[in-house]
Formats: sequence, C-alpha cells, structure tokens
Amino acid sequence: METLDIVSRIVHVATAITLVGGSVFMLLVLMPSAKVLSEDSHDRLAAAVMGRWKKFVHLGVLLFLVSGFYNYVRLMPKRQGDGLYHALLGTKILLALGVFFLAAALVGRSPALEGFRRKRAKWLTVLVATAAVIIVISGYVKVTH
Repeated sequence: METLDIVSRIVHVATAITLVGGSVFMLLVLMPSAKVLSEDSHDRLAAAVMGRWKKFVHLGVLLFLVSGFYNYVRLMPKRQGDGLYHALLGTKILLALGVFFLAAALVGRSPALEGFRRKRAKWLTVLVATAAVIIVISGYVKVTH
C-alpha cells in the first residue's frame, strides 16, 4: 500500500500544480496579453486554448477525485477524534467542488453556463483565489496534523 499511497500523493500534487498553475497563467499572462489582438484573432486563440485546456481540466478533475478519495479513505482511520482536521478537510472538499464546477463551466459549452464564460476574468479570479485557500488549508493540515 505504501507505493500506492506515494503514487496517489504525487498524482494529487502534480494535478494541482498543473491545473492551478495553468489557471494562474491564463488569468495573469494569457488573458491580458490577448487583449491586444483583433477580435477575430482573439476569438481564434480563445477557441484553440479552450479546446486544449478543457482536456486538462476534465482529466485533472477526474485525477483529483480519484486520488483525493483514495487519500481520504487511507487517512481517516489515523485522524479519528481530530475535529479541527475533519472541519478543515470538509471545508477543503467543499471548496474543491466549487473549483471543479467553475473550471468545468469556463471550458464547457453549455448555454446555461455562458454567463460564466462571458465574465471569464471574474470567475477565473474566484477560481484562483479559492484554489489558493485550498492550498493553504492543505499545507496547514499536512504540517500540523
């Protein structure tokens, strides 16, 4: 089981680095840079980026769910009676579900979620800020518990 524990942890952290890093890059580098393009060029770039990025988002959410569930099941017996740990982990999970929703909404095609895509910068900022809170919680519980 130790090997699987290590692999699961690496998958979870690598997925976080990829998806959070990619989101930060889009928010702080790509989107501001793309503003100087003509509308046609901007639309083509956005379609090309989202076409590729959505694959990372969908696979990343799957990897997060699988590795997160595995990590949860493996650690729970060791954390019985630790109320603060459970409260923080529950908060982290709820925030992560919100991040997954926003990430999927921003790369998706559903007409019902078009409002999120029209305000991409706003919702990407919320996503990145929420991911930062998750990282803080994760670091805290890993070091202190």
